[in-house]
Amino acid sequence: MYDLPPQVLRAMEMLNAAGHRAYLVGGAVRELLRGRGALTDFDLTTSARPEETERVFSGFRLVETGLKHGTVTVLMDGLPLEITTFRVDGTYSDGRHPDGVAFTPSLERDLERRDFTINAMAYHPGEGLIDLHGGREDLAAGLVRCVGDPARRFQEDGLRMLRCMRFAAVLDFRVEEDTGAALLGSRALLDGIARERVREELTRLLCGPAAGRVLEAYAPVAAQVLPELVPAFGFDQRNPWHDKDVWHHTLAAVDAAPATPVLRWAALLHDLGKPACFTLDEKGVGHFYGHGEESARLAGEILSRLRFDTDTRQKITALVALHDRPIVPERRPIRRLLARLGPEGTAQLIALHRADNAAQSPLAAGRQEELDRARAVLDQLLAEGACFQKKDLAVNGRDMLELGLRGPEIGRALDRCLEAVLAEQLPNERGVLMKLAGESMG
Repeated sequence: MYDLPPQVLRAMEMLNAAGHRAYLVGGAVRELLRGRGALTDFDLTTSARPEETERVFSGFRLVETGLKHGTVTVLMDGLPLEITTFRVDGTYSDGRHPDGVAFTPSLERDLERRDFTINAMAYHPGEGLIDLHGGREDLAAGLVRCVGDPARRFQEDGLRMLRCMRFAAVLDFRVEEDTGAALLGSRALLDGIARERVREELTRLLCGPAAGRVLEAYAPVAAQVLPELVPAFGFDQRNPWHDKDVWHHTLAAVDAAPATPVLRWAALLHDLGKPACFTLDEKGVGHFYGHGEESARLAGEILSRLRFDTDTRQKITALVALHDRPIVPERRPIRRLLARLGPEGTAQLIALHRADNAAQSPLAAGRQEELDRARAVLDQLLAEGACFQKKDLAVNGRDMLELGLRGPEIGRALDRCLEAVLAEQLPNERGVLMKLAGESMG
């Protein structure tokens, strides 16, 4: 017996009382078996047709989220429950969605259409666990395995390949051998998948604890959607600061970065420009002058192609562009970073530098202490309420008007004040800054 929210139990009871079968299914069952609490996503599958489901829950708010696929969302005391009729899927002519679905009275038929065994289990408090495809065994073994023929599952919906990799990365599982072979052999199907769907799955994959291992094992699949990765594969850096090729350095940096979308994407993309910028000096040592800017350019193209929003794209590309520039752990340089990136961006840049250094040879170990000092300086400046933008100045546009400045003169005077404060030449005090601005009138 699993501890389910009262809304879930009530929904099943209401469907049962109306003469229908109903089961918890999918990810919630998987997570309950893993002992995870505080679940928020619950899917039910039922023998009730959509119109029958709507009648049973007529006293609740209903959202017709996917009636043609048999899905009705019921809001029960603030908890959304997706309730879907037992169904079998038709053909997938577009490799993304079934052309049609047929409702079935059979739970067994419904479960066999699902993607992976760990997601193809159902549960009812009175009947216990229904596991027809070995999902519980695969869960215990840490395996992601397709239900039935893996090549067919991937042909039905090519996004399942990235979902497979995402589950392996997030759960720290291995991909079952036949499923892995089909994953590699079917990767061309990803060409027809909407970029937004690719973005979402890749982001979740990247934030998993085993992201690096999974990307290494299925690098050709990753390269199918991110061909810019290919030049990094096996690229020898020929530099004492690096004991890995560009690709394996990148994977190590991904794993070392905090598991947030911006930082994991920045880590994945930070060295894309290295192969194009590679030079050898007279001693045979490799260098990559300008690779930060080139990597940022490539990153921008990738993020645009994957339909990232402008704000996220700008944050990631800024981090990539600055990842190879030393961070001096002193007040003035950190103030300038704050002026450029803001508090969050500056903290992220320090974190990216830490991940990058952690993925280098032991020679880079000393840099981590510098980055610790840089973070301490950042924290001190923020605790002091340090000024790093014009809006933080003790003077503003109205003060400039009082001095008789007009139009562009106001902006130039405020820029001069900010520059003086950032350089710690003057304190952020109104009287001092008014005097400086007044001098600019001459």
